Amino acid sequence: MPTIQAILAFAFASLILVVIPGPSVLFAVARTLSVGRAGGLITVAGNTFGQFPLILAVAFGVGAIVAQSVVLFTVIKLAGAAYLVYLGVQAIRHRRSGAEPEHGVVRSAVPRRTLFWQGFVVGVSNPKSIVFFVAALPQFVDFHAGAVPMQMIVLGVVFVVIALVSDSVWVLIAGTARAWFAGSPKRLSTMRGVGGGMLIGLGCVLAFSGSKA
Repeated sequence: MPTIQAILAFAFASLILVVIPGPSVLFAVARTLSVGRAGGLITVAGNTFGQFPLILAVAFGVGAIVAQSVVLFTVIKLAGAAYLVYLGVQAIRHRRSGAEPEHGVVRSAVPRRTLFWQGFVVGVSNPKSIVFFVAALPQFVDFHAGAVPMQMIVLGVVFVVIALVSDSVWVLIAGTARAWFAGSPKRLSTMRGVGGGMLIGLGCVLAFSGSKA
C-alpha cells in the first residue's frame, strides 16, 4: 500500500489535472446536452469505470509498452476519436427522438446500459489516460516497499474517484442549462445537435492532435 503522504500528494496532483476542463469534461457535457442529466451521469460512470483497465495495464507494465509504441498509441487514439465522431453523428441524427415531453419528462432515446458502455469504450480507448498513468503513478510509488502493482492500483482508484466526482459536477451544471431547453421540443433538438457537434469536434481534435498528444 502507498503511504498516506503519497496518496495525499497524488490526490492533489490529480485534482489539479481533473478540475481543468479537458476531453473527459467536454465528453460528459456533450453527452448531457444530448441525452440529459441522468444519461450524462451514467456516461460519466462508464467513462470513469473504463479507466480501470488502463490502470491495471499500467500497473502490470502493458501501459508502458503502449505509450512507447507509436503504432499502438495511434491506433488506440484514432479508434477512440472515430467512436466519438460516431456518437456525435448519432446524436445529431436522433436529436428529435423523444423531444416531446411525456408527463413533463423528456426521455432519452438511448438505453441506460448503452450509455454506460458507450462511456466505457471512450474511457478505455483514451490514450491520454495511459500516458498520464505511465508518467504519474511511478512518481508516487515506494519501490522499496514492494507490491508496486498494488500501490499503483490504489493510486489509480484515487484518481478515478476524483474524476468521477468532478465530471459529475460538470454534468449537473450542464443538466441545469439543458432543463431550460427541455421546455421546447425545438430548443431541445437544437441542444442535442449542439451536443452531437461537440462530440464530433472533440473526436476531430483528438484525431489530429500530435502522435502522442
